[in-house]
Amino acid sequence: MNKKASVGRYQIDMCSGPILSKLLQLALPLMFSNILQLLFSAADSIVVGRFAGDSSLAAVGATVSLISLITNLFLGLSIGSNVVAARDFGLKDNAALSRTVHTSMALSLIVGSLLTIVGFTGSRTFLIWMQTPEEILDKAAVYLRIYFLGMIPMTIYNYGSALLRAVGDTRRPFIFLLASGVINVILNLIFVICFHLDVVGVASSTVISQAISMVLILRCLMREPNAIRFIPKQIGISRDKLTQILKVGLPAGLQSSMFSISNTVIQSAINIFGESVIAANAAAVNFEDMIYFAINAIQQAITSFTGQNAGPRNYKRIRRVMLIGLFCAVATAALMGGVEYLLADHLLGIYSESAEVIAVGVKRLRFVVSFYYLCGIMECFVGGLRGLGSSVLPTVISVLGICCFRLVWLATIFQIEQYHTIEMVYILYPITWVITSAAEGICFVLVLRHRKKHMPPDHPELLPD
Repeated sequence: MNKKASVGRYQIDMCSGPILSKLLQLALPLMFSNILQLLFSAADSIVVGRFAGDSSLAAVGATVSLISLITNLFLGLSIGSNVVAARDFGLKDNAALSRTVHTSMALSLIVGSLLTIVGFTGSRTFLIWMQTPEEILDKAAVYLRIYFLGMIPMTIYNYGSALLRAVGDTRRPFIFLLASGVINVILNLIFVICFHLDVVGVASSTVISQAISMVLILRCLMREPNAIRFIPKQIGISRDKLTQILKVGLPAGLQSSMFSISNTVIQSAINIFGESVIAANAAAVNFEDMIYFAINAIQQAITSFTGQNAGPRNYKRIRRVMLIGLFCAVATAALMGGVEYLLADHLLGIYSESAEVIAVGVKRLRFVVSFYYLCGIMECFVGGLRGLGSSVLPTVISVLGICCFRLVWLATIFQIEQYHTIEMVYILYPITWVITSAAEGICFVLVLRHRKKHMPPDHPELLPD
């Protein structure tokens, strides 16, 4: 094993030193990066809502859960790249880290190609299955087909940023997204206001901005001075690294996809209430997602911290990382949720001038953000379990506690006439967060104890589920 790894100027040694400052150093740029990625979609919604009308806003909004459903399974594999690379870095194994890098980038190309084919060819059929209203079906299908042309740039950026995150570098991916995000907004305005391209314009600007972020992340990885460097001629699949990546990433991707399935079913339930409700929920979800992506950044920081410390078996430090992460996630959700609760009317007014759309959106936004700290607790425990290499267990718990419960609720309680209301859809969120966060927390404690008791000190592999 080659143990001459060095820590570069953008990298963080998570195995020693203060936890809170390093956790924030890792999480804050990632938080802003996540929100910027969300703003790609939000910019689309804002521009079409303000300058093309509520019909176009509803068309874009109707695609959000479907995009997540199709992309999350494969983008979830990047979590496996992050965990494996973090472990290699923590063990200072340069040879293993290099194999992880080149396997991950090869995987990103394969995944991006598959997503492009599936998304482009199946867009209209998927939307019909979701009971998308006829009046917005054509626009939604056009938006989706163009959007999925940008899948290869999206996957390369996400896998590349996952590798950098594994060694503590979240600043440069944030800068890259900031640059591409500004271009995305500018192109949105030009294409929609000046050229009247409607949903074609906003989808095209998103694809262009994703291509820019891909070029920047590749340029960054190709200039790295140590084992995280990407050398195009060395790209290829290392069987042992692919197995390790899939072991963590596939369950994580399946979990994300199951979330998306339940959200797609929820979207189908929302669709039956008409265009105004669809538009209102599309706008509200964008602000809810800002909170989610903020706490998800803390989850990813916990995953990287836990991954680096799992290799050298720093279990006491892992427990401290979890406690500090929980505090940060709850505080973030409470602060952002409080701001959105108070400013709900003004925030939703950014998306639409319709009084009906704003009123419906405010009702949803204020209810959901009041409980978002529960989601933060759940995300932290999931991140800790993945960092320990236990990815199947949190997936099973999340599928049962969130996805299955929501599907059963919509198929039973929601179908009763007096409960067939939009409020009975919204209440699903806090109920499932409570159930799942409790179960994930118990499992984190048990897995950590099991690993400490049964894993040999020199064991190089991740703990099996």
